[in-house]
Amino acid sequence: MNLKKYLVRALHRLQKGPGYTYKELLVWYCDNTNTHGPKRIIKEGPKKKLIWFFLTLLFASLVFWQWGILINTYLSYNVTSSLSIGFKTMKFPAVTVCNANPFKYSEVKPLLKELDRLIEAALERILQPGNSSDDVSPPLDLELWNQIPLVLIDEHDKDNPIILDIFETNHTAVGTNSTSEEKKYKLAVKLCSHQGSDNCTYRNFSSAAQAVTEWYILQSTSILSKVPLHDRIRMGYQAEDMILACLYGAEPCNYKNFTQIYHPDHGNCYIFNWGMDEEALNSSNPGAEFGLKLILDISQQDYIPYLSSAAGARLMLHQQKSFPFLKDQGIYAMAGTETSIGVLVDELERMGYPYSDCTMNGSDVPVRNLYSQYNTSYSIQACLRSCFQNHMVEICGCGHYMFPLPEGVNYCNNEDYPGWAYCYSSLRSSIKQRQICIDSCKETCNDTQYKMTISMADWPSEASEDWIFHILSYERDMSTNVTLDRNGIIKLNIYFQEYNYRTISESAATTIVWLLSSLGGQFGFWMGGSVLCLIEFGEIIIDSLWITVINVISWCKGLKQRRARARYPDAPPTVSELVEAHTNLGFQPEPGGAGPGAEALPPEPGTPPPNYDSLRVQPLDPLGPDSDTE
Repeated sequence: MNLKKYLVRALHRLQKGPGYTYKELLVWYCDNTNTHGPKRIIKEGPKKKLIWFFLTLLFASLVFWQWGILINTYLSYNVTSSLSIGFKTMKFPAVTVCNANPFKYSEVKPLLKELDRLIEAALERILQPGNSSDDVSPPLDLELWNQIPLVLIDEHDKDNPIILDIFETNHTAVGTNSTSEEKKYKLAVKLCSHQGSDNCTYRNFSSAAQAVTEWYILQSTSILSKVPLHDRIRMGYQAEDMILACLYGAEPCNYKNFTQIYHPDHGNCYIFNWGMDEEALNSSNPGAEFGLKLILDISQQDYIPYLSSAAGARLMLHQQKSFPFLKDQGIYAMAGTETSIGVLVDELERMGYPYSDCTMNGSDVPVRNLYSQYNTSYSIQACLRSCFQNHMVEICGCGHYMFPLPEGVNYCNNEDYPGWAYCYSSLRSSIKQRQICIDSCKETCNDTQYKMTISMADWPSEASEDWIFHILSYERDMSTNVTLDRNGIIKLNIYFQEYNYRTISESAATTIVWLLSSLGGQFGFWMGGSVLCLIEFGEIIIDSLWITVINVISWCKGLKQRRARARYPDAPPTVSELVEAHTNLGFQPEPGGAGPGAEALPPEPGTPPPNYDSLRVQPLDPLGPDSDTE
């Protein structure tokens, strides 16, 4: 019962509000707050009151301005990078080695025979115009040429260049080395949306060597894309032929310790310590004696002449279970040398959202990872290439030979997709496409980078090459004749320089503790306030809102009463009028004090009906009987 009375009194209290006006509330706040300044406004004289009012307003504005800067700084989520150096036994990196030439020319020559004849005839017309012949037996496959032709651009008139087809132009006029005037011819690759179309583009090159290489890559890509994968693997360099010797630390190894993958750029590649089937190897000690030693045979004499202009081995150090992108991150090892690679390890630790837009495993990246078929971990290189291939499939209708294929899609070729090269070139040069992929892909939050220090020396020396080549030839071919030479042999030494590793980690530049302390520092410096002063300020705001709500309610009730008076303008009835009205209605009690159950007498004949409009009820006080007292 006491609780009910308490709640009723509390309700009446809420209905009345704080009990003072805005001015009284403001005066009370200035007189009682612990913040410096407001108290002087109400206690000083008129002149000083104005000065203190201005100073208080100025410093309060500075506080809010500083608070805005601090909150904006916190919400920008800046990071700081710290470098720490540690010492531990580390996992030896995965080592991928490939030949710079993807296929043996002796194996792939039947497929590229017509292509080679075309480029040889074209070079003859360009480089030796006086000695070239139009009678070639057997005839050239010009249909293959016309799919992606090489053309000469006559730039004697730079405003109106003339396009000249090599096999349709007078060969005496296309030389590039006879006179200085003739040197204004440039070689370009002509790409059209489909054969015979006028919608064409020309890829210009500063050197004819670059144009020939690009043309040959496009044409060979179309041819090799129709070859089944197992045949492409067969035409590449086999592990037992390429890896002649292997030693890891003090333990011997061989080609069986390598995992074979097919890489579109380099053919068969072999990965040591990939960690897919077995645990990754640890390095027992730093130094060249505890690393990986390899002797490779690249068989340079079997290179494709127009496809591979560089000779050597392509290698890359990377993390276990990651795909090697040798074209971006690989290095070359030159034939006839011993290449020593000292390794230092950098571990990168990035903060995730909202401090940076990195990903842990790529699950939150909107790009379908086409390299997941290799069961490898996510990387931004895999994402960018998958994004490009997805766009290629969407726009061109086929996939590029250099990237994995989505399910149910075919590789591009000249016969089935005549305009694929034009579409591919347009897509590759599209800034918009690149930006879409860059915005869609994310860096990994944790990454390991291998910094390499490379040194080289001739190997073997002239004094030792005879016996070394004899032994290696015998071990590979069981032959007493020397089948190897300096142009095909590479020796590699890969090792940790030291066990010190660097960890570059990110941490939040601003935290919630920093934010609160900075806000409090600014408030205390400019206004001499504290958290309790903020509570006082919050209290006056609540009271102001409370008064406003009560005033609005009172105004609404007053408006309702005014409308009621306008509807019923007569004065309210008195008590005697109410008694008379009840009597006329037959509610007068009988003498003797009949109770509520007594029957009412019917009205006398000729009595007019009662006038209900004369009944008026005085409106009640909306705040109840206690509206004036607490």
